[in-house]
Amino acid sequence: MTAAPAAGPGRPAAPGGADAFRALHRGRAPGDPLVLPGPWDAASARVFAEAGFPALATPSAGVAASLGYADGATPADEMFAAVARITRAVDVPVSADVEGGYGLRPEELVERLLEAGAVGCNLEDSAGGVLKDPHEHADYLAEVRSAAAGRLFVNARVDTFVHGDGDPGRAVERAAAYVAAGADCVYPILAPQAVLPLLRAGIRGPLNALARLDGSGPSPAALGELGATRVTFGPGFQLRAAAALREIAAGVG
Repeated sequence: MTAAPAAGPGRPAAPGGADAFRALHRGRAPGDPLVLPGPWDAASARVFAEAGFPALATPSAGVAASLGYADGATPADEMFAAVARITRAVDVPVSADVEGGYGLRPEELVERLLEAGAVGCNLEDSAGGVLKDPHEHADYLAEVRSAAAGRLFVNARVDTFVHGDGDPGRAVERAAAYVAAGADCVYPILAPQAVLPLLRAGIRGPLNALARLDGSGPSPAALGELGATRVTFGPGFQLRAAAALREIAAGVG
């Protein structure tokens, strides 16, 4: 497998760029969402790519764990370096979870993502467990989209069900503001299964849903039937891998 070069000044994000990644979200049939497993390092990325997944989406919590940090505590430089190692290891598009943007100006955030070889990013609409003003966040997303000039697929995370009151109507309102600002996709993380059809009806464009690997929630196909365009797993794969390693370690000696 040929490793994709990291993007940089004068070079498009590789491989295929954001347009190729966008195309993977189009025309998805119900029950056939785009499934994006979450690598936390180069080795796990290669496993997923070799398994045939067409694209990957890094989880900030999984990457943080691999670097020895708590979720949300990874320094920006280390996160971008980790993303770069992942993109270099595979020949499929990689979207990066960059949390709230690390306080970077939109132009710098875009530059860092492209230099790391990412074709997309997740950006959350909360900070320190508190929801951001949706209008201010929409303005930030619009600036990111403008700076990216089409070179990044922006997935806007909606934290209403994590740090808000869980009102689906408010989630739809926030999502609508982010779509109007140019977000390519919205991600109402931890939205209850029963709420997904309502969100699907109220939100234009691709919808990201979270799948669990412990059997406690719907399968990716079932999430697609409920309205999800794409499915991600957060740090689920990294947590399963760590649990398996603990079991192996316990049986040695």
